[in-house]
Amino acid sequence: MPTALALSPHLDDAAFSCGGTLAQLAASGWRVVMATLLTATVPDPTGFALACQRDKGLGPEVDYMALRRDEDRAAAAHLGVAPVHVALPEAPHRGYASAPELFGATRPDDGIADDLAALLRRLLADAAPRLVLAPQAVGGHVDHVQVVRALRAVPPACPVLWWRDYPYTVRHPDPQEPFGAAFAALPEVTVRLSPGEAAAKEAACAAYASQIGFQFGGAAGLAARLAAEEGRERFRLEGAGPELAESLRLA
Repeated sequence: MPTALALSPHLDDAAFSCGGTLAQLAASGWRVVMATLLTATVPDPTGFALACQRDKGLGPEVDYMALRRDEDRAAAAHLGVAPVHVALPEAPHRGYASAPELFGATRPDDGIADDLAALLRRLLADAAPRLVLAPQAVGGHVDHVQVVRALRAVPPACPVLWWRDYPYTVRHPDPQEPFGAAFAALPEVTVRLSPGEAAAKEAACAAYASQIGFQFGGAAGLAARLAAEEGRERFRLEGAGPELAESLRLA
């Protein structure tokens, strides 16, 4: 059974951006691992880190990341994939102190890309994937940018489907694309979802209950946004393999 390894910066990115593709791979006989890389609980959050959970209606007494890991397990069950949670800290716990900073230049003292690269070497060696799925960092979030940098430093020996980061792709008519020139040189791939796969994706995304109000205005907003995608997920493909065409419904 071939393995597909999805590398999600945060607890929701893979499901939002390529959940239907993950469900399609799982249904076609792949073992799919959805590894989220920045999921560490940081006790007693303060400042901007605490504000990030307060704006979701959660006070300091809530273990925000534990709650989100539980949501991710529920999402993974809807997709038929195996969740893995890596205990590295998100940007608000690495010195980024405001929302604009999350989408600005990476801090000179932010060495998370090196930690991620070391971790990815181990993940890739252990999983021996025949396909990797990863973000393009559309939108420019520093965590997504650092994941791209880390993976490009330890390129896997298999094809990579680089996903377009959702919902950043629809928040702005011209979103930041810090690696746009590099990805523009790769062929575009579109995966068409069946109604069942689209439904599995919507259920998985809805499982992130702490996020969908902030991201989409609630379940109805999520459903409307996903419907506007018309059952398609878009990627850039690096490398090629016959298994990909055999396992995915490519447009």
